Amino acid sequence: MSFHFISRRLLCLGAMGLLLASGVQAADQGTAAEAEAMVKKAVAYIKAHGPEKAYEEFTNGKSFKDRDLYIIVYDLNGKNLAQGANPKLVGKDLIGLKDPDGKPLIQMFVDLAKNKGKGWVEGYKFLNPVSQKIEGKAMYLERVGETLVGCGIYKG
Repeated sequence: MSFHFISRRLLCLGAMGLLLASGVQAADQGTAAEAEAMVKKAVAYIKAHGPEKAYEEFTNGKSFKDRDLYIIVYDLNGKNLAQGANPKLVGKDLIGLKDPDGKPLIQMFVDLAKNKGKGWVEGYKFLNPVSQKIEGKAMYLERVGETLVGCGIYKG
């Protein structure tokens, strides 16, 4: 075997290792499509089981939590009704909550829900419950009556 053959082979194996390692890391984070699907599943759950049972499941159950994906629910005045990552926020008026850069998170969610009914809010930062780091985040949400149901993705 020639030196070049061995070198190329090692280079290819190294590149494959990097691809595999990055794929494993990416698999630990939810995707935009998964966040949208979780919101649609949550909306259907609310319609099938009623808000009270649904909010309890979103906050304390396990069926609406997947890696760094979880469901949130707010009324259109900014009161938290369900929070899959931090149950202590439930019942609190968080309309004035801002990210580390001063962006009014909940107000942005409420505005989108009132004006468009559904879509993405992007370009803010929030604590990732998996990494325990402040990371960039985007939230997909849908309006359901006088509430909004959302699920966000972290952007590292």
